[in-house]
Amino acid sequence: MLMEEMARREDREKIVINVGGTRHETFRSTLQTLPGTRLANLCTSSSNSDKELENEMFFDRHPGIFVHILNYYRTGKLHRPADACGGQFEEELAFWGIDEADMEPCCWVKYCQHRDTKAALHQLGPPHLEDVRRHRAGPAAFGIEDGQNRSQNFGTWQPKIWALFDDPQSSSCAMAVGVLSLIIILVSIINMCLETHWHFHGLEHRYHLWNETEFLETMSFMSTSVFTIVEAVCTALFTLEFLGRLICCPNKLLFIRDPLNIVDFVALLPLYLEAGLGGLSRTTSSALDLLRVVRFVRLLRIFKVTQHVVPLQILHHTLRSSLPDVCFLFSLLALASLMFGSLALYAEGLSVDVADTQFRTISDGAWFAVISLTTTGYGDLYPVSWQGQIAAAVCTMFGVLAFALPLPAMVNNYKKYHTLAVAKLHMRKRQQNPNLRAPVELSSGDLDRPVPYAPSFGPY
Repeated sequence: MLMEEMARREDREKIVINVGGTRHETFRSTLQTLPGTRLANLCTSSSNSDKELENEMFFDRHPGIFVHILNYYRTGKLHRPADACGGQFEEELAFWGIDEADMEPCCWVKYCQHRDTKAALHQLGPPHLEDVRRHRAGPAAFGIEDGQNRSQNFGTWQPKIWALFDDPQSSSCAMAVGVLSLIIILVSIINMCLETHWHFHGLEHRYHLWNETEFLETMSFMSTSVFTIVEAVCTALFTLEFLGRLICCPNKLLFIRDPLNIVDFVALLPLYLEAGLGGLSRTTSSALDLLRVVRFVRLLRIFKVTQHVVPLQILHHTLRSSLPDVCFLFSLLALASLMFGSLALYAEGLSVDVADTQFRTISDGAWFAVISLTTTGYGDLYPVSWQGQIAAAVCTMFGVLAFALPLPAMVNNYKKYHTLAVAKLHMRKRQQNPNLRAPVELSSGDLDRPVPYAPSFGPY
Protein backbone atom coordinates (compact mmCIF):
# COMPACT_ATOMS: atom_id res chain seq x y z
CA MET A 1 0.00 0.00 0.00
CA LEU A 2 2.80 2.39 0.83
CA MET A 3 4.55 1.74 -2.48
CA GLU A 4 1.33 2.29 -4.44
CA GLU A 5 0.72 5.57 -2.59
CA MET A 6 4.25 6.75 -3.37
CA ALA A 7 3.82 5.80 -7.03
CA ARG A 8 0.56 7.74 -7.27
CA ARG A 9 2.17 10.73 -5.55
CA GLU A 10 5.08 10.58 -7.98
CA ASP A 11 2.72 10.49 -10.96
CA ARG A 12 0.91 13.57 -9.64
CA GLU A 13 4.20 15.41 -9.21
CA LYS A 14 4.22 18.85 -10.80
CA ILE A 15 6.73 19.62 -13.55
CA VAL A 16 7.58 23.14 -14.70
CA ILE A 17 8.36 23.61 -18.41
CA ASN A 18 9.75 26.94 -19.59
CA VAL A 19 9.22 27.44 -23.32
CA GLY A 20 10.56 30.68 -24.75
CA GLY A 21 10.27 32.47 -21.40
CA THR A 22 6.71 31.30 -20.66
CA ARG A 23 6.33 28.91 -17.70
CA HIS A 24 3.94 25.99 -17.92
CA GLU A 25 3.03 23.66 -15.05
CA THR A 26 1.66 20.17 -15.51
CA PHE A 27 1.85 16.72 -13.93
CA ARG A 28 4.27 13.97 -14.76
CA SER A 29 1.36 11.64 -15.48
CA THR A 30 0.01 14.12 -18.05
CA LEU A 31 3.24 14.05 -20.03
CA GLN A 32 3.32 10.26 -19.92
CA THR A 33 0.00 9.96 -21.75
CA LEU A 34 1.80 10.18 -25.11
CA PRO A 35 4.63 7.63 -25.06
CA GLY A 36 7.44 8.16 -27.51
CA THR A 37 7.23 11.95 -27.55
CA ARG A 38 10.04 14.21 -26.36
CA LEU A 39 8.41 15.22 -23.05
CA ALA A 40 7.28 11.68 -22.27
CA ASN A 41 10.81 10.38 -22.83
CA LEU A 42 12.25 13.04 -20.51
CA CYS A 43 9.87 12.00 -17.73
CA THR A 44 10.39 8.25 -18.08
CA SER A 45 14.12 8.23 -18.82
CA SER A 46 16.17 6.63 -16.05
CA SER A 47 18.95 9.12 -16.62
CA ASN A 48 16.79 12.00 -15.40
CA SER A 49 16.82 12.04 -11.62
CA ASP A 50 14.13 13.62 -9.50
CA LYS A 51 16.50 16.43 -8.58
CA GLU A 52 16.91 17.35 -12.25
CA LEU A 53 13.16 17.44 -12.78
CA GLU A 54 12.61 19.62 -9.73
CA ASN A 55 14.08 22.56 -11.68
CA GLU A 56 12.53 24.06 -14.77
CA MET A 57 13.03 22.37 -18.11
CA PHE A 58 13.83 25.13 -20.59
CA PHE A 59 13.19 24.90 -24.34
CA ASP A 60 13.95 27.75 -26.72
CA ARG A 61 10.87 27.17 -28.87
CA HIS A 62 7.70 29.03 -29.83
CA PRO A 63 5.71 29.62 -26.60
CA GLY A 64 2.35 30.21 -28.29
CA ILE A 65 2.40 26.96 -30.25
CA PHE A 66 3.48 24.99 -27.16
CA VAL A 67 0.13 25.84 -25.55
CA HIS A 68 -1.58 23.68 -28.17
CA ILE A 69 1.08 20.98 -27.78
CA LEU A 70 0.48 20.82 -24.02
CA ASN A 71 -3.28 20.76 -24.50
CA TYR A 72 -2.79 17.71 -26.68
CA TYR A 73 -1.21 15.94 -23.69
CA ARG A 74 -4.13 16.99 -21.51
CA THR A 75 -7.09 16.30 -23.80
CA GLY A 76 -5.74 13.82 -26.32
CA LYS A 77 -6.92 16.02 -29.23
CA LEU A 78 -4.47 17.90 -31.43
CA HIS A 79 -5.66 21.18 -32.95
CA ARG A 80 -3.82 23.68 -35.15
CA PRO A 81 -3.29 27.22 -33.81
CA ALA A 82 -5.18 29.73 -35.92
CA ASP A 83 -2.45 32.38 -35.71
CA ALA A 84 0.49 30.19 -36.79
CA CYS A 85 1.73 29.19 -40.22
CA GLY A 86 1.23 25.55 -41.12
CA GLY A 87 4.92 25.13 -41.90
CA GLN A 88 5.92 26.56 -38.52
CA PHE A 89 3.49 24.26 -36.71
CA GLU A 90 4.89 21.32 -38.69
CA GLU A 91 8.41 22.12 -37.44
CA GLU A 92 7.18 22.32 -33.85
CA LEU A 93 5.42 18.96 -34.14
CA ALA A 94 8.63 17.41 -35.45
CA PHE A 95 10.64 18.88 -32.55
CA TRP A 96 8.28 17.61 -29.85
CA GLY A 97 8.06 14.19 -31.53
CA ILE A 98 4.34 14.32 -32.30
CA ASP A 99 2.92 12.69 -35.42
CA GLU A 100 0.93 15.08 -37.60
CA ALA A 101 -1.46 12.25 -38.45
CA ASP A 102 -2.93 12.62 -34.93
CA MET A 103 -4.40 16.01 -35.85
CA GLU A 104 -8.16 16.40 -35.72
CA PRO A 105 -9.98 16.38 -39.08
CA CYS A 106 -11.38 19.87 -38.51
CA CYS A 107 -7.85 21.34 -38.62
CA TRP A 108 -6.24 19.05 -41.19
CA VAL A 109 -7.36 21.00 -44.28
CA LYS A 110 -6.07 24.32 -42.93
CA TYR A 111 -2.86 22.64 -41.79
CA CYS A 112 -2.05 21.32 -45.29
CA GLN A 113 -2.62 24.64 -47.06
CA HIS A 114 1.02 25.68 -46.67
CA ARG A 115 2.13 22.68 -48.73
CA ASP A 116 -0.22 23.59 -51.57
CA THR A 117 1.07 27.17 -51.41
CA LYS A 118 4.69 26.02 -51.60
CA ALA A 119 3.91 23.80 -54.58
CA ALA A 120 2.14 26.67 -56.36
CA LEU A 121 5.03 29.05 -55.69
CA HIS A 122 7.45 26.45 -57.04
CA GLN A 123 5.43 26.27 -60.26
CA LEU A 124 5.44 30.05 -60.60
CA GLY A 125 9.24 30.11 -60.26
CA PRO A 126 11.73 31.47 -57.72
CA PRO A 127 10.10 34.23 -55.64
CA HIS A 128 13.12 36.46 -54.99
CA LEU A 129 14.49 38.48 -57.88
CA GLU A 130 17.97 38.77 -56.44
CA ASP A 131 18.10 35.00 -55.93
CA VAL A 132 17.03 34.53 -59.54
CA ARG A 133 19.79 36.82 -60.78
CA ARG A 134 22.38 35.19 -58.60
CA HIS A 135 21.17 31.73 -59.57
CA ARG A 136 20.98 32.38 -63.30
CA ALA A 137 23.75 34.84 -64.06
CA GLY A 138 26.24 33.99 -61.37
CA PRO A 139 29.62 32.83 -62.66
CA ALA A 140 29.41 29.68 -60.55
CA ALA A 141 26.32 28.59 -62.50
CA PHE A 142 28.43 28.64 -65.67
CA GLY A 143 31.27 26.59 -64.24
CA ILE A 144 33.54 29.58 -63.53
CA GLU A 145 35.42 29.53 -60.25
CA ASP A 146 35.97 32.63 -58.17
CA GLY A 147 39.30 34.24 -58.90
CA GLN A 148 39.61 32.48 -62.23
CA ASN A 149 40.95 34.58 -65.09
CA ARG A 150 37.95 35.12 -67.37
CA SER A 151 39.32 37.87 -69.56
CA GLN A 152 40.56 35.50 -72.23
CA ASN A 153 37.63 33.10 -72.56
CA PHE A 154 33.95 33.07 -73.35
CA GLY A 155 33.01 32.81 -69.67
CA THR A 156 33.20 36.55 -69.13
CA TRP A 157 30.43 37.20 -71.69
CA GLN A 158 28.27 34.11 -71.28
CA PRO A 159 26.47 35.21 -68.06
CA LYS A 160 25.86 38.68 -69.49
CA ILE A 161 24.41 37.39 -72.76
CA TRP A 162 22.27 34.85 -70.91
CA ALA A 163 20.88 37.58 -68.62
CA LEU A 164 20.29 39.79 -71.67
CA PHE A 165 17.95 37.23 -73.25
CA ASP A 166 16.58 35.49 -70.17
CA ASP A 167 16.16 38.15 -67.44
CA PRO A 168 14.64 41.42 -68.68
CA GLN A 169 14.92 42.90 -65.17
CA SER A 170 18.71 42.55 -65.06
CA SER A 171 19.49 45.75 -67.01
CA SER A 172 18.00 48.40 -69.26
CA CYS A 173 19.43 46.64 -72.32
CA ALA A 174 17.79 43.38 -71.27
CA MET A 175 14.49 45.23 -70.81
CA ALA A 176 14.82 46.66 -74.33
CA VAL A 177 15.51 43.18 -75.72
CA GLY A 178 12.44 41.83 -73.93
CA VAL A 179 10.20 44.59 -75.27
CA LEU A 180 11.63 44.10 -78.78
CA SER A 181 10.98 40.37 -78.59
CA LEU A 182 7.37 40.98 -77.58
CA ILE A 183 6.89 43.44 -80.47
CA ILE A 184 8.36 40.96 -82.98
CA ILE A 185 6.01 38.24 -81.72
CA LEU A 186 2.99 40.50 -82.16
CA VAL A 187 4.15 41.60 -85.63
CA SER A 188 4.62 37.97 -86.67
CA ILE A 189 1.13 37.01 -85.47
CA ILE A 190 -0.50 40.01 -87.18
CA ASN A 191 1.42 39.26 -90.38
CA MET A 192 0.24 35.65 -90.30
CA CYS A 193 -3.40 36.76 -89.88
CA LEU A 194 -3.30 39.40 -92.62
CA GLU A 195 -1.64 36.96 -95.01
CA THR A 196 -4.81 34.84 -95.05
CA HIS A 197 -7.10 37.75 -96.03
CA TRP A 198 -8.54 37.49 -99.54
CA HIS A 199 -7.61 41.10 -100.37
CA PHE A 200 -3.90 40.23 -100.29
CA HIS A 201 -4.21 37.01 -102.30
CA GLY A 202 -3.49 36.31 -105.92
CA LEU A 203 -4.04 33.23 -108.06
CA GLU A 204 -1.02 31.23 -109.14
CA HIS A 205 -1.30 28.79 -112.04
CA ARG A 206 0.94 25.75 -111.86
CA TYR A 207 1.40 22.93 -114.36
CA HIS A 208 2.40 19.51 -113.09
CA LEU A 209 3.47 16.60 -115.26
CA TRP A 210 0.59 14.14 -114.93
CA ASN A 211 1.96 11.49 -117.31
CA GLU A 212 4.18 11.39 -120.35
CA THR A 213 1.64 13.17 -122.59
CA GLU A 214 -0.52 15.33 -120.31
CA PHE A 215 -0.01 18.20 -117.89
CA LEU A 216 -2.20 18.84 -114.85
CA GLU A 217 -3.10 22.50 -114.27
CA THR A 218 -3.70 23.61 -110.66
CA MET A 219 -4.43 26.98 -109.09
CA SER A 220 -3.44 28.08 -105.59
CA PHE A 221 -3.50 31.29 -103.59
CA MET A 222 -0.26 33.22 -103.57
CA SER A 223 0.37 35.81 -100.87
CA THR A 224 2.04 39.16 -101.42
CA SER A 225 5.81 39.24 -101.25
CA VAL A 226 5.67 41.82 -98.43
CA PHE A 227 4.29 39.22 -96.03
CA THR A 228 7.03 36.79 -97.03
CA ILE A 229 9.70 39.41 -96.33
CA VAL A 230 8.20 40.28 -92.93
CA GLU A 231 7.99 36.60 -92.02
CA ALA A 232 11.60 36.07 -93.10
CA VAL A 233 12.83 38.99 -90.97
CA CYS A 234 10.87 37.81 -87.91
CA THR A 235 12.10 34.25 -88.35
CA ALA A 236 15.71 35.46 -88.66
CA LEU A 237 15.41 37.47 -85.44
CA PHE A 238 13.77 34.55 -83.63
CA THR A 239 16.57 32.28 -84.87
CA LEU A 240 19.25 34.62 -83.52
CA GLU A 241 17.47 34.82 -80.18
CA PHE A 242 17.05 31.05 -79.95
CA LEU A 243 20.68 30.33 -80.87
CA GLY A 244 21.96 33.00 -78.47
CA ARG A 245 19.97 31.56 -75.58
CA LEU A 246 20.99 28.00 -76.49
CA ILE A 247 24.71 28.80 -76.72
CA CYS A 248 24.82 30.87 -73.53
CA CYS A 249 22.56 28.64 -71.45
CA PRO A 250 24.46 27.11 -68.50
CA ASN A 251 22.44 23.86 -68.69
CA LYS A 252 21.83 22.79 -72.28
CA LEU A 253 19.90 19.64 -71.38
CA LEU A 254 17.26 21.45 -69.33
CA PHE A 255 16.99 24.10 -72.02
CA ILE A 256 16.28 21.53 -74.74
CA ARG A 257 13.72 19.70 -72.59
CA ASP A 258 11.72 22.83 -71.78
CA PRO A 259 8.31 22.77 -73.58
CA LEU A 260 8.39 26.47 -74.49
CA ASN A 261 11.81 26.08 -76.09
CA ILE A 262 10.51 23.13 -78.11
CA VAL A 263 7.64 25.33 -79.30
CA ASP A 264 10.12 28.06 -80.27
CA PHE A 265 12.17 25.59 -82.29
CA VAL A 266 9.18 24.07 -84.09
CA ALA A 267 7.83 27.55 -84.93
CA LEU A 268 11.10 28.31 -86.75
CA LEU A 269 10.76 25.38 -89.15
CA PRO A 270 8.07 26.58 -91.64
CA LEU A 271 10.13 29.22 -93.44
CA TYR A 272 13.18 26.98 -93.76
CA LEU A 273 11.09 24.04 -94.98
CA GLU A 274 9.34 26.25 -97.52
CA ALA A 275 12.71 27.42 -98.81
CA GLY A 276 13.97 23.84 -99.01
CA LEU A 277 10.84 22.46 -100.68
CA GLY A 278 10.22 25.45 -102.94
CA GLY A 279 11.72 23.87 -106.05
CA LEU A 280 10.24 20.48 -105.33
CA SER A 281 6.73 21.85 -104.94
CA ARG A 282 6.64 22.95 -108.60
CA THR A 283 6.57 19.35 -109.74
CA THR A 284 5.07 17.48 -106.80
CA SER A 285 1.54 18.24 -105.61
CA SER A 286 2.08 16.38 -102.33
CA ALA A 287 4.90 18.75 -101.45
CA LEU A 288 2.49 21.66 -101.89
CA ASP A 289 0.09 20.05 -99.44
CA LEU A 290 2.99 19.56 -97.04
CA LEU A 291 3.80 23.27 -97.21
CA ARG A 292 0.23 24.12 -96.29
CA VAL A 293 0.50 21.94 -93.22
CA VAL A 294 3.88 23.42 -92.33
CA ARG A 295 2.47 26.95 -92.46
CA PHE A 296 -0.01 25.92 -89.80
CA VAL A 297 2.89 25.29 -87.41
CA ARG A 298 3.46 29.04 -87.25
CA LEU A 299 0.40 29.24 -85.01
CA LEU A 300 2.54 27.76 -82.25
CA ARG A 301 4.32 31.11 -82.09
CA ILE A 302 1.27 32.42 -80.23
CA PHE A 303 2.44 30.47 -77.18
CA LYS A 304 5.49 32.72 -76.97
CA VAL A 305 3.17 35.48 -75.77
CA THR A 306 2.61 33.53 -72.55
CA GLN A 307 6.24 34.25 -71.64
CA HIS A 308 5.46 37.97 -71.48
CA VAL A 309 1.88 38.22 -70.16
CA VAL A 310 1.42 37.23 -66.53
CA PRO A 311 -2.38 36.56 -66.67
CA LEU A 312 -1.79 33.96 -69.38
CA GLN A 313 0.76 32.27 -67.13
CA ILE A 314 -1.80 32.26 -64.32
CA LEU A 315 -4.37 30.69 -66.66
CA HIS A 316 -1.82 28.07 -67.72
CA HIS A 317 -1.07 27.07 -64.13
CA THR A 318 -4.80 27.09 -63.30
CA LEU A 319 -5.65 24.66 -66.09
CA ARG A 320 -2.64 22.54 -65.22
CA SER A 321 -3.63 22.23 -61.55
CA SER A 322 -7.29 21.68 -62.52
CA LEU A 323 -6.47 18.83 -64.90
CA PRO A 324 -8.34 16.18 -62.82
CA ASP A 325 -11.45 18.38 -62.80
CA VAL A 326 -11.17 18.97 -66.55
CA CYS A 327 -10.83 15.22 -67.18
CA PHE A 328 -13.88 14.61 -65.00
CA LEU A 329 -15.78 17.26 -66.97
CA PHE A 330 -14.98 15.65 -70.33
CA SER A 331 -15.77 12.17 -69.02
CA LEU A 332 -19.12 13.41 -67.76
CA LEU A 333 -19.79 15.06 -71.12
CA ALA A 334 -19.01 11.85 -73.00
CA LEU A 335 -21.23 9.67 -70.80
CA ALA A 336 -24.10 12.17 -70.73
CA SER A 337 -23.99 12.70 -74.50
CA LEU A 338 -24.28 8.97 -75.17
CA MET A 339 -27.04 8.53 -72.60
CA PHE A 340 -29.20 11.49 -73.62
CA GLY A 341 -28.41 10.97 -77.31
CA SER A 342 -29.79 7.45 -77.15
CA LEU A 343 -32.74 8.66 -75.08
CA ALA A 344 -33.60 11.37 -77.62
CA LEU A 345 -33.29 8.92 -80.52
CA TYR A 346 -35.64 6.33 -79.05
CA ALA A 347 -38.02 8.98 -77.68
CA GLU A 348 -38.45 10.40 -81.16
CA GLY A 349 -38.87 6.94 -82.61
CA LEU A 350 -41.88 6.22 -80.40
CA SER A 351 -44.20 8.71 -82.10
CA VAL A 352 -42.48 9.98 -85.26
CA ASP A 353 -41.79 8.09 -88.46
CA VAL A 354 -38.21 7.53 -89.46
CA ALA A 355 -38.68 9.70 -92.54
CA ASP A 356 -39.95 12.66 -90.48
CA THR A 357 -37.49 12.64 -87.57
CA GLN A 358 -34.15 14.41 -87.64
CA PHE A 359 -32.54 11.77 -85.41
CA ARG A 360 -31.46 8.89 -87.62
CA THR A 361 -28.55 7.46 -85.64
CA ILE A 362 -27.16 7.59 -82.11
CA SER A 363 -24.38 9.87 -83.36
CA ASP A 364 -27.04 12.43 -84.35
CA GLY A 365 -28.55 12.16 -80.89
CA ALA A 366 -25.12 12.45 -79.26
CA TRP A 367 -24.38 15.63 -81.24
CA PHE A 368 -27.73 17.09 -80.15
CA ALA A 369 -26.96 16.09 -76.54
CA VAL A 370 -23.56 17.81 -76.59
CA ILE A 371 -25.08 21.03 -77.94
CA SER A 372 -27.84 20.88 -75.31
CA LEU A 373 -25.56 19.96 -72.40
CA THR A 374 -23.28 22.89 -73.12
CA THR A 375 -26.35 25.17 -73.55
CA THR A 376 -25.19 26.20 -77.04
CA GLY A 377 -28.28 25.27 -79.04
CA TYR A 378 -27.36 25.49 -82.73
CA GLY A 379 -30.85 24.54 -83.84
CA ASP A 380 -29.69 22.24 -86.65
CA LEU A 381 -31.26 19.25 -84.84
CA TYR A 382 -34.32 19.45 -82.61
CA PRO A 383 -37.04 17.04 -81.44
CA VAL A 384 -40.58 17.36 -82.82
CA SER A 385 -42.44 14.93 -80.52
CA TRP A 386 -43.38 15.68 -76.93
CA GLN A 387 -41.37 12.66 -75.76
CA GLY A 388 -38.27 13.99 -77.44
CA GLN A 389 -38.87 17.49 -76.08
CA ILE A 390 -39.05 16.13 -72.53
CA ALA A 391 -35.78 14.27 -73.09
CA ALA A 392 -34.20 17.47 -74.45
CA ALA A 393 -35.42 19.48 -71.44
CA VAL A 394 -33.99 16.94 -68.99
CA CYS A 395 -30.71 16.93 -70.93
CA THR A 396 -30.42 20.73 -70.76
CA MET A 397 -31.17 20.89 -67.03
CA PHE A 398 -28.68 18.11 -66.36
CA GLY A 399 -26.00 20.03 -68.25
CA VAL A 400 -26.64 23.23 -66.28
CA LEU A 401 -26.42 21.41 -62.94
CA ALA A 402 -23.64 18.92 -63.71
CA PHE A 403 -21.21 21.28 -65.41
CA ALA A 404 -21.47 23.77 -62.55
CA LEU A 405 -19.97 21.25 -60.09
CA PRO A 406 -16.23 21.41 -61.02
CA LEU A 407 -16.22 25.15 -61.78
CA PRO A 408 -15.75 26.34 -58.15
CA ALA A 409 -12.61 24.22 -57.84
CA MET A 410 -11.17 25.81 -60.99
CA VAL A 411 -12.12 29.28 -59.73
CA ASN A 412 -10.38 28.60 -56.41
CA ASN A 413 -7.23 27.50 -58.24
CA TYR A 414 -7.28 30.68 -60.32
CA LYS A 415 -7.71 32.84 -57.20
CA LYS A 416 -4.82 31.03 -55.53
CA TYR A 417 -2.38 31.55 -58.40
CA HIS A 418 -3.60 35.13 -58.91
CA THR A 419 -2.97 35.96 -55.24
CA LEU A 420 0.50 34.41 -55.32
CA ALA A 421 1.38 36.23 -58.54
CA VAL A 422 0.36 39.56 -56.99
CA ALA A 423 2.46 38.75 -53.91
CA LYS A 424 5.49 37.95 -56.08
CA LEU A 425 5.14 41.25 -57.93
CA HIS A 426 4.97 42.99 -54.54
CA MET A 427 8.25 41.33 -53.55
CA ARG A 428 9.90 42.18 -56.86
CA LYS A 429 8.97 45.86 -56.64
CA ARG A 430 10.15 46.10 -53.04
CA GLN A 431 13.49 44.56 -53.99
CA GLN A 432 13.89 47.10 -56.77
CA ASN A 433 12.92 49.97 -54.47
CA PRO A 434 16.02 51.51 -52.79
CA ASN A 435 13.96 52.67 -49.83
CA LEU A 436 12.65 49.37 -48.45
CA ARG A 437 10.63 51.12 -45.75
CA ALA A 438 8.51 52.97 -48.29
CA PRO A 439 5.39 51.00 -49.20
CA VAL A 440 4.94 50.11 -52.85
CA GLU A 441 1.44 50.37 -54.22
CA LEU A 442 0.48 47.47 -56.46
CA SER A 443 -2.94 46.35 -57.48
CA SER A 444 -4.16 43.31 -59.32
CA GLY A 445 -4.55 45.52 -62.40
CA ASP A 446 -0.77 45.45 -62.80
CA LEU A 447 -1.12 41.83 -63.90
CA ASP A 448 -3.10 42.88 -66.97
CA ARG A 449 -0.18 44.83 -68.46
CA PRO A 450 2.19 42.76 -70.62
CA VAL A 451 5.62 42.84 -69.05
CA PRO A 452 8.79 41.27 -70.47
CA TYR A 453 9.20 38.14 -68.44
CA ALA A 454 11.40 35.16 -69.10
CA PRO A 455 10.19 31.85 -67.66
CA SER A 456 12.22 29.92 -65.17
CA PHE A 457 13.90 26.85 -66.64
CA GLY A 458 14.73 25.30 -63.32
CA PRO A 459 18.28 24.88 -61.99
CA TYR A 460 20.21 26.54 -64.84
